[in-house]
Amino acid sequence: MPSPVLSGLLSRFPWPQRKHRVQRSPALVTSLDLDGQMLRVVQAVPRGDRPGIARVAATALELPADADRADPAVMGRAVARALHTLNIRPTSIVMGVPRAQVVLRMLSLPAISDDRQLASMVHFQVGRDLPFRLDEAVVDFKVRRSLRDGSMAEPIPSEPGVEGAASSPAKVEVLVAAARREVVDFYQQTAEAAGLKLIALGLLAYANVRCLEACQAAEDDQPFALISLRPDEVNIDVIARQSLLFSRGASLKPLLEAGLPPVTEPAPGAGAGAGGADRGEAASVSEATGPRGPAFTDAAIIEVVRSLHSYSGLDPKTAPAKLVVAGATGHETLLAEAVSKRMGIPCTVLDPAKALHLPSDSVPHAAGSTAAIGLALALAGPRGLPFDFLNPKHPAQPRDMRRIRILAGVAAAAAALVFVLALRTYLLNQREKIRSALAAQVAEAEKKSPIYRRMIQQSASVNDWARDGRNWLEHYAYLSAILPPSEDLYVTSLTVSGQGTIRLAVQAQSGEILARIEKLLRGAGYEVKPIAITPGAERYGYEFRSNVELLVPEKLKIDLTKLKFPARPADDGSLDPAVNKKGGTG
Repeated sequence: MPSPVLSGLLSRFPWPQRKHRVQRSPALVTSLDLDGQMLRVVQAVPRGDRPGIARVAATALELPADADRADPAVMGRAVARALHTLNIRPTSIVMGVPRAQVVLRMLSLPAISDDRQLASMVHFQVGRDLPFRLDEAVVDFKVRRSLRDGSMAEPIPSEPGVEGAASSPAKVEVLVAAARREVVDFYQQTAEAAGLKLIALGLLAYANVRCLEACQAAEDDQPFALISLRPDEVNIDVIARQSLLFSRGASLKPLLEAGLPPVTEPAPGAGAGAGGADRGEAASVSEATGPRGPAFTDAAIIEVVRSLHSYSGLDPKTAPAKLVVAGATGHETLLAEAVSKRMGIPCTVLDPAKALHLPSDSVPHAAGSTAAIGLALALAGPRGLPFDFLNPKHPAQPRDMRRIRILAGVAAAAAALVFVLALRTYLLNQREKIRSALAAQVAEAEKKSPIYRRMIQQSASVNDWARDGRNWLEHYAYLSAILPPSEDLYVTSLTVSGQGTIRLAVQAQSGEILARIEKLLRGAGYEVKPIAITPGAERYGYEFRSNVELLVPEKLKIDLTKLKFPARPADDGSLDPAVNKKGGTG
């Protein structure tokens, strides 16, 4: 509850007054209710204050046994097939969220006529009580009553754990409903997968309230409880004066999975029977009397009695004076009789087909479609849905000091623009200087790139030799001593691989000299691969060439002091001064 200081500040702000947006109802309202394995469809026609029901239909959803019902694409396709089976082609629909997926809270707030201001306080209050974060929730609310009303001076309690509202002459009692955003997204995506447009998403518990209001099932001044049976759950709603006082849903899936008989839809064309159950559903009633029928009824009775006792413990003065059972599972009559005996309260079975004067083809499906009927009537009526998670009431956006904010924004934008332009000019100048300096360095480096590449290659060769750990220059001198003299043979290239292999390219005067090289090298301690001799004349008269590969054994030891190197030829000019480009000596 907001403090008096916060309430005073809210009242002093010049909040803009806007009328609440009234959603226009389409010409034909279609509501869908996913009831277990059944799809229930109700179509209503707006007729002023009293909309009429045009059609009630239901059919089984074609879902595989292992289908993921939490997948909106799977459910959407099943809904589309079911509507095609029923020959119903709606363009826009309304659906409802089950009570188990909604958190209800009762708040007492200052009386404010503007819904947006009231929504601001609702979000401020309820954000502290939700079991999930407020930004993950869709919150809507309904003003139940004004606490200054003398006829309702005592506050009416809600579900267990819901805050009570103390009587105050300047306050209102607000019922807040919050659902996770992922729940709302599921229904939207299901409708999209079915090729439909979801225009509203209500609360099934309040849809039941609207259906009972249309059926005139109980007096307005007496609280009563509605027990809604579904194939996999039971819902208990306590209602008074067209308002929801208490709501609880209990799942019966464990009991159904234990082996309960399947719930079947009544056969079309069956008439209404005694106690509100038609003859099509009477077959399933007889089936419920089998060995597993009492188990289902007993489980439902336990949940109903537990819920009613929990509610009565909050405020005995508002205990239900009457019980109404609705549903199409076939257990409604048994449950009504058992609960009436257990609680000592009159209990009847709701027959919406008779109360609403439905067409004959809609009668067999009406008993299980109370929630769908309530959704259709609420959206087609002038009051609309009390809760709409698709179009919730949003908090007001403060609009005070609008002129100052606009001027401040324009001034800030202009100052930011000037600052950005100045900063851009400065940075461009600095970058241009750096670019010019770098361009000069790049041009200078381009001139020296051949030298750099040669140095890199030479450095790589030296590093490879150094990493190998061998003195290849000794091998070079050793080979110079053991190979034939240069008059017979000379080496055109010598390379050393990373694996320690020496490769020689030699040019010889004759093939016999090349054949003798292999014996010389083996005698010197090298391992020599077979030598291939090929003719290769060149201008100095050396007519044969070959490539020699030598493997250096680890045990090979070289002693250059014991070697005898061949004498230099008389015409050897390798040590003479270099010859200049014109052929002269330097």
